[in-house]
Amino acid sequence: MPHHTARIIIPTQPRRLTEITGEVAGWLPSTGITTGLVTVFCRHTSASLLITENASPAVWRDVVAWLDRVAPEGPLYEHDDEGADDMPAHLKALLTGASVQVPVVGGRMALGTWQGIYLAEHRAQPHRRQVVLHVAGD
Repeated sequence: MPHHTARIIIPTQPRRLTEITGEVAGWLPSTGITTGLVTVFCRHTSASLLITENASPAVWRDVVAWLDRVAPEGPLYEHDDEGADDMPAHLKALLTGASVQVPVVGGRMALGTWQGIYLAEHRAQPHRRQVVLHVAGD
């Protein structure tokens, strides 16, 4: 079974979701894989990946607001090496995950009509995040 990998760099905005569905979908044809599984992996502990609705920006704002309520900034944490947003960012990444997997059918990701892949930036500053793509299949 063939395997293919790539690394992409995604510039992020503070505490925002950045859709990366297009970058992953654009890479898939170069692999020649028509049936398989693609894994998207975030190489950071203060950013994460998720699949959510890609139609309404209100969904993205609500996700970020919910995560801020679940893991608020403040003097709640021992770990604050990189500032007040450091430990909350790690907690948000733990909740949302470092990777997503999507079946590949007919050479395309089998995402639902309203699904998109998002890189979630949990820090208060913009970053350039590394995301690794891996697909295996036929």
